[in-house]
Amino acid sequence: MARTKRKVNPLNPAPAPVVSTRRVYRTGGYARLSLEDSGRPGADAIEIQRNLIENYITNQPDLQLYRLYCDNGQTGTDFDRPAFEQMMNDVQAGKIDCIVVKDLSRFGRNYLETGNYLERIFPLLDVRFIAINDYFDSLTAERFSDGYIIPLKNMINAAYSKDISRKVSSAFSMKRQNGEFIGSWAPYGYQKCADDHHRLEPNTETAPVVCDIFRWRAEGESYMQITRRLNGAGIPSPYRYLYLKGERRDQRCKNAVWTQTAVKRLLLNEVYLGHLVQGRNRSSLCEGKTKKEVPKEEWIIVRNTHDPLIDEEIFFTVQEMAEKTKQAQHDRLGKYDDLEKSPNIFQGLIYCADCKHSMERHRSIRGGGEYQRYSYMCPTHAVYAAACPNKYVQETQLKEILWDTLQREIALAGNIERSMKEREKTAQAAKEVANQEINLAKQSLDRAKMIYDSLYQNYADRRITEQEYTVMKKKYRNNIEQIKGRLAELEAKKQSEPNPTAKKPWITACGKFQAETGLTEEMIHTLVERVEIGAGDRVTITLRYQDERSALISRLKAKGSVVSI
Repeated sequence: MARTKRKVNPLNPAPAPVVSTRRVYRTGGYARLSLEDSGRPGADAIEIQRNLIENYITNQPDLQLYRLYCDNGQTGTDFDRPAFEQMMNDVQAGKIDCIVVKDLSRFGRNYLETGNYLERIFPLLDVRFIAINDYFDSLTAERFSDGYIIPLKNMINAAYSKDISRKVSSAFSMKRQNGEFIGSWAPYGYQKCADDHHRLEPNTETAPVVCDIFRWRAEGESYMQITRRLNGAGIPSPYRYLYLKGERRDQRCKNAVWTQTAVKRLLLNEVYLGHLVQGRNRSSLCEGKTKKEVPKEEWIIVRNTHDPLIDEEIFFTVQEMAEKTKQAQHDRLGKYDDLEKSPNIFQGLIYCADCKHSMERHRSIRGGGEYQRYSYMCPTHAVYAAACPNKYVQETQLKEILWDTLQREIALAGNIERSMKEREKTAQAAKEVANQEINLAKQSLDRAKMIYDSLYQNYADRRITEQEYTVMKKKYRNNIEQIKGRLAELEAKKQSEPNPTAKKPWITACGKFQAETGLTEEMIHTLVERVEIGAGDRVTITLRYQDERSALISRLKAKGSVVSI
């Protein structure tokens, strides 16, 4: 007997075929090489990582390369790396949602921080993570139980990193004792020998500048005069010189100028007598010690390791002058050391609007110590007047401006909070009414659907005629659509009302200082992002939480509330 063709119920048509769409990830490739891995920044090893990552992404149909991020000469024991920070900024901006690395050790060797990224931060940001050589893909990690392997590998990487640090520290210490130079960059005035990078030789471009600096100082010029002379002549500072030579790529070095600190440090350095001075700073990953300065008696000094630039007579003359200058400064200001100093409540907030450098705080004492005054000055103008216009503002003036600004900001936050509470009360009442209307509409919809579903049976049982069936079917179908539309409107209206439990960081932050009667350090650092001093000593204040502030004001204005700013 032949099989009959299966009929399709016209009232319940067959479902449409499902078309699967594969998500395509905007992918960032990350490569890293540390000095410990190579002994120097190795471009070849970085290129190997880049090629591996690019080929992998190219061969994956669900990955699309957005950008490659490379940290060359950066340690894996922490995440304070320029390219890594740029990559995370792009992640937060939604530019990439997948990260590919050669292996876990290239990503990081601190198992706690690495685990935090893999198990918490990336899942929260919906970021896929792939370590090629470790065969790890967070998209399929649970399926293969790799979640138990990753912490172990991170611990192994951390242990490996500490072991490398211990061995490198021991090797570096031995090289220092042997008089071998181990720094990344030669001291200003010298360069590394072409045939042996652990030896120094005079740099024909910068050695004459060092000689001039010592000669000018020996002739009686002050540190400030020498600094201005160098900048005025257009002589690149040590950092800028390294940037121009391509040895440093940090953008902060691009326009770095000579400073009094740089001149003082150069004039105190015994390297210009031909002695190698190393070990001024010390850090130890294997011992868990961060970088810090060590006492002079612990420095490692090996004498007569390279050609001197300065003879001992001039060098020690300059040192005697430094001691006299230091003593004179102490005689002038040291007698006021017992005076109570005012704390710097603007620490890290005051910047020059032109050169963008942090402005320096200065203290002046008058009236035999009865009167102290603090002011902020642009350090760039002080050492190179042509590079940046003069800026000067007294701290008392800044306090008045900040207090006036923050008082108004705190008052505005209080007014908006009260307005929002009133709106929230009204909104809550409106939500209750909306809920009642929604419940009634749902009941009406259920009744209409029930009647609509029973029409055909009534027609089949000949309780209604065909004409009545057609008319009533159309009527109740329209009724159902109208009720659905009304339900959608009510739900949308309900969702548009503000959520009284939503967090409001700006209002919360300002609320902490409602009762304050004066400016405090906590208030400033909580509410102020940055203060810039511009031409004519114009003060520009950038406050925190401005996106939330603007959104709240716009919302209230849209609801018809009057907001006085």
